[in-house]
Amino acid sequence: MLSEVSMTEAYKPWNYPERVVLAVSTDGEHHDIITLGWKMMTSHSPPIVAISVGKTRYSHKLISRGGEFVLAVPGEDLWRAVLICGTTSGRHIDKFKETGLTPRPAKIVKPPLIEECIANIECKVTGRLHTGDHTIFAGEAVCCWLSDNRRRNLLLIGRERGYLSLGKGGGFHYGVIKKR
Repeated sequence: MLSEVSMTEAYKPWNYPERVVLAVSTDGEHHDIITLGWKMMTSHSPPIVAISVGKTRYSHKLISRGGEFVLAVPGEDLWRAVLICGTTSGRHIDKFKETGLTPRPAKIVKPPLIEECIANIECKVTGRLHTGDHTIFAGEAVCCWLSDNRRRNLLLIGRERGYLSLGKGGGFHYGVIKKR
């Protein structure tokens, strides 16, 4: 039997777990880091990723103006930094300073890499799609970096079994897949 529900209710069973990423943007003077769940690969050749960013976010302004971003993949050890980046605005704080994350110069784009992340992908915006209150930015991967310090990917989790909870805050619950 089916019951009519809100989109919020329909979203719950298929949204979690969800890998989270960080997107770094800059205006040349100030950097911002935003936590995102909405991301995907869209092409292998050329390699293109897409991220969806709320139009009211400071990162949206920086990516729109600069046309570049770094997509960074956080490991399980970074859940607190990811929480800060997802619940505060870069308009008001320096998220690198606040989280203790280390900016490293990128090879091609202006936004910095995040030293502590598992992977960093330098992206140049090649397309934009306005979707209600968000914009989907398509970015061609122009340079990729991988850390030799491999950890489990950080996830947004629900109440499913099989996940190790690392922490909660701001309505988010972070975890990793349990080791067998």
